[in-house]
Amino acid sequence: MITIKEAKTKKEIKEFIKFSFKLYKDCPYWIPPIINDELENFDVTKNPAFAHADAKFYLAYRDNKIVGKTAVIINWQEVKIQHKNKVRFGWFDVIDDIEVTKALLEKVYEYGREHNMEYAEGPIGFSNLDKVGALTEGYDKIGTAITWYNYPYYIEHFEKLGFVKEKEYIESIFPFENVKPEAYRKATDLVKRRYELKAISFSTTAEVMPYVDKMFDLFNKSYEKLASFVAVSEVQKEYFKKKYIGLINPEYIKFVEDKDGNLVAFSIVMPSFAKALIKANGKLFPFGFLHLLKAKKHSKDVVFYLIGIDPEYQNKGVTAIIFDEYYKIFSKNKIQNCIRTPELEDNFAMHNLWKHFDPVVHKRRRTYRKDI
Repeated sequence: MITIKEAKTKKEIKEFIKFSFKLYKDCPYWIPPIINDELENFDVTKNPAFAHADAKFYLAYRDNKIVGKTAVIINWQEVKIQHKNKVRFGWFDVIDDIEVTKALLEKVYEYGREHNMEYAEGPIGFSNLDKVGALTEGYDKIGTAITWYNYPYYIEHFEKLGFVKEKEYIESIFPFENVKPEAYRKATDLVKRRYELKAISFSTTAEVMPYVDKMFDLFNKSYEKLASFVAVSEVQKEYFKKKYIGLINPEYIKFVEDKDGNLVAFSIVMPSFAKALIKANGKLFPFGFLHLLKAKKHSKDVVFYLIGIDPEYQNKGVTAIIFDEYYKIFSKNKIQNCIRTPELEDNFAMHNLWKHFDPVVHKRRRTYRKDI
């Protein structure tokens, strides 16, 4: 018999998090999160996402053992501003038993109906800056710190239970040696002169901080026309600034300004923390933070996390300036591979940014939808 229980206490939430460690303990491609970070992420008093979202966390039990879990979320900004009556589910993990999946998803439908939602979609998090999508291809490839991993049977379960594809994402990779500076260096100089632009680079995190609010404003402006976009709030800006900016090698943050000091483009590239997180296995102490610090400084793989360009400057070659800056620092740091985070399959403008580097799509993922 399968029993579903809501995780409420810190102990229960910790069990919710640690179930994934048990499920994937023999999987070399799953990337363990830092347990304390996940605890904070699910804490209504600490994560500013809860200012605009409600969530419940459910555990599935059989024979007194945890066999599955899911978070159920309603993002009220999405409901009220975009008029999408959607209940989300994420952090979904389950053993290979469709009855367990069915029981967990029934809690998703139930919560959605209680709040007059019309359909369920997942796996997705609280907002656009959370992880997204169930892996459909690339099960034999190591993940990243900012994506979920799942076994192939998840897809079979969803489809048998009547879910259909909602959004498709691709992830690509290319060796740094594919980047040829002669392809854009002339364009870089031309674009700088024509639009009176300049690149801004950093050597310390303290130098980055005064620009972060501008960056999030530009992020909101750059992505506001995407159908699924929900703007980053002022409180979230402060949260992400304190929690994540310090993890990024400041040399990998690039901004472009106009002559009046207005930010017109930005890009954030992160060192790959995948192997470091596997070694840390969910714990910062006693040695986990050392693995992460080493990766921050010395990882030979990098992950292109965010890029944003003011709509007025899109299709004007501004990315050539950014790529030129990265070429300099990546050459110095002997970077080997460049990894792209999930991009919507139909985001052709984004795909065009990378086409000259001959990227290879090595993973696909999607979110699933079901009317309730």
